[in-house]
Amino acid sequence: MKKNQIVAIIMLVVVAAGCFISGKAFMATWEEDVIIPGPGVTEVRMLSEYFPGLEGTAGDTEIYVMEGEEEGGSVLILGGTHANEMSGHMTAVLFIENAQVEAGTVYVIPRTNHSAATHNDPQEAHPDTIHITLDSGAVREFRHGSRATNPIDQWPDPDVYVNYMGQKLSGSECRNINRCYPGKADGTLTEQMAYGVTQFIIAESIDMTIDLHEASPEYPTINTIVAHDRAMDLASFVAIDMQMEGIDISLERSPTTLRGLTHRELGDHTDTLALLMEAPNPAQGRLRGVTDEELIVTGQDDLYVRAAELGMLYVPFDENGWPLEVRCARHTTGVLTMCMEYGNLYGEPITITGMPTYDELCENGLGAYLNEPTETTTEST
Repeated sequence: MKKNQIVAIIMLVVVAAGCFISGKAFMATWEEDVIIPGPGVTEVRMLSEYFPGLEGTAGDTEIYVMEGEEEGGSVLILGGTHANEMSGHMTAVLFIENAQVEAGTVYVIPRTNHSAATHNDPQEAHPDTIHITLDSGAVREFRHGSRATNPIDQWPDPDVYVNYMGQKLSGSECRNINRCYPGKADGTLTEQMAYGVTQFIIAESIDMTIDLHEASPEYPTINTIVAHDRAMDLASFVAIDMQMEGIDISLERSPTTLRGLTHRELGDHTDTLALLMEAPNPAQGRLRGVTDEELIVTGQDDLYVRAAELGMLYVPFDENGWPLEVRCARHTTGVLTMCMEYGNLYGEPITITGMPTYDELCENGLGAYLNEPTETTTEST
């Protein structure tokens, strides 16, 4: 065999191996992280039950239902609106795996934009997954997705996106579900997902909807509750309660100049009280250093420490950073306080037990409150 033929065979083997490895990695992006429902979950539905147009698409997603024995109000918790904002998704998982509802009904959608959880943003150097170690030593893996719908599911982007409310936005925003509410039954996949959520809220007469997010430390709307006009009284009591517990948080009214967002359109087009919470995550920002799993989980970054010293941030930032468990603790406490105050204001209790407190999450970490994988759940991954 000639030397050039041997070289060609070797190159073909190397290319084939590279294709196999990259293909395996690509297929892994379609695998959902495993959620292990706790005993409080009474039913799991699909969003397509409320809008059949989503059935069989990457936009269909699970709705976890926790119904209390006593009557009361209802709340919808939205995680994963932006699948790269991990505290939103992980807080939703914490409720699914821990919450016990005594009165009222709690609905949780952990992957609101299901398609966005099937890819990530390599141009931002984002990792595909993060890992949480449980107290037992077992490790749970969770998808770190993208802000936007997977382009495999919706493409191409227009030069200019004109949303349902007629506002002109950058073309890529057509894949940001939080610019597409209240959605369109005959629209893009992202608009159909938003439409499905809206139809679910209407069909189930959801009293309160809470959308969980993260933002960069240099973003003004941070450590903030954003509330629709009709939810401002409720949000005011919640902000006071949290401040009295030593959790610094501000309050903003939902703007009318930026359309397509949950806290504006769900409040305008349904009867739900629409609220959104933001927590600080340096991986979302532009002043960060190395972007990797450690940054997302620990929230520690030397460049942000320097930025804080220069007065460039809207939150305090020191060597402790903003760990994932602290961001989840803020969201968890906010949701529980909103449910408590809803019962106080409207006489329809939403009573939730079994959730860790703010201090417990900060001290013990997420791994202390995630369920242990069994042989069945391990095989399903």
